[in-house]
Amino acid sequence: MNIRPLIAGTAAACALTASMAMAETGTLKMRFVYDSKDAPKVELIEPNKDIAFCGQHDIPNEKLLVDSETKGIKNVLVYVYTGRGGTKLDDVAPKNATHELANDKCRFEPHYVIAQTGDTLKITNPDTVGHNANLNFFANKAENLMIPAGANKEVALEKPEPAAIPVECNIHPWMRAYVVVLEHPYAAVSGEDGTLTIEGIPTGEVMFRVTHEAGKIDEVTIDGGKESWRRSRFELDIKPGMNDLGDVLVPADALSL
Repeated sequence: MNIRPLIAGTAAACALTASMAMAETGTLKMRFVYDSKDAPKVELIEPNKDIAFCGQHDIPNEKLLVDSETKGIKNVLVYVYTGRGGTKLDDVAPKNATHELANDKCRFEPHYVIAQTGDTLKITNPDTVGHNANLNFFANKAENLMIPAGANKEVALEKPEPAAIPVECNIHPWMRAYVVVLEHPYAAVSGEDGTLTIEGIPTGEVMFRVTHEAGKIDEVTIDGGKESWRRSRFELDIKPGMNDLGDVLVPADALSL
């Protein structure tokens, strides 16, 4: 009996099954839009510390950034919610990645760092003045680190955090960023035009949480219909491939400086 075709067929079937299994993930795309004729103007911070250096740079108030042309809302955070009443996910292997948070021109860059447990946060200071990074963690060890000019410090992100954690510079009190530490990689922050994309999401019913530092996003309009996102959470049946929600209109009075 010639078993080679059988073996070859079995191998091909196994490869096909594995390929299909890998394809059983979805991508979520959505764009957050400020539902008003006029976008709020970006205000510049007037530094009152290290004025000789910080005063050379335009430092925007980043609490609420809305694109004047597209009305896209920047820095809306969306992630798969696994807390009480949320989605149960299979364990995701750590990537052990390093994420840089720079004290750059008297502001933090980027404004949001999204990390997974096991990752490292590297805080750098390319400025010519000293900064500090006050990390108000709940689950991980709280840190208040001095970062001299040209120096850097590393922080191990060992545990998931229940929310986006603020990072503040006590020397320059206008400086603020956020660190998001999750057990999984299914999270994103909206860009300049309000668009965000989360890839590789397991298919099926998935609970998401949405947050923004300028207010609560819980009453929205999608495709002309009003939706209520209780506790700023929404559930979607994620299909394989692209899941595009389109524009999510956020009432102007939901967000404020």
